[in-house]
Amino acid sequence: MISRILPKIIFAGFVVAAAVLMYAITPLATAQTSGGPDAQAPQLDYEFFKTRVEPIFLKSRSEDHARCYVCHQVMRHGGGPLSLDMLPSGASFWTEEQSRHNFEVVSKLVVPGNPSLSLFLRMPLAPEAGGLADTHQGGRQFASEDDPDWKNMKAWVLGQKAGGSSTP
Repeated sequence: MISRILPKIIFAGFVVAAAVLMYAITPLATAQTSGGPDAQAPQLDYEFFKTRVEPIFLKSRSEDHARCYVCHQVMRHGGGPLSLDMLPSGASFWTEEQSRHNFEVVSKLVVPGNPSLSLFLRMPLAPEAGGLADTHQGGRQFASEDDPDWKNMKAWVLGQKAGGSSTP
């Protein structure tokens, strides 16, 4: 019985956390798009995402953690906020079209230039390292912000470009 209820509780917790965060960042997003002083928020770079961030979803991190893709593929995650396209049969990476779709999906969980407000960075981070406590029940993929993969994800959120520049 508990095994049937637990996923619903986890999902409900995620929805509540996402709603609270979205409510909290709405004024920030409005200020950034209204031409205010923060209007220079960096743009997210697709090529950096495809070459440095997207491979993290397929990477085996440790015996204690499943690859991100295992839980966040569309078939398993059921259309949740981070539902990655299914890999083509026999393929080890997404097609160009699928990568662009994954970019769009993940970009919705990011506040460009602001890692602390980006669910994409906070959900898989351990609570003791600044992650959102008890909302990512699938596992803490990153014990700290010092993890090289987490740093790549942060660099993307901060506007890092594939060629190394961080200017928009």
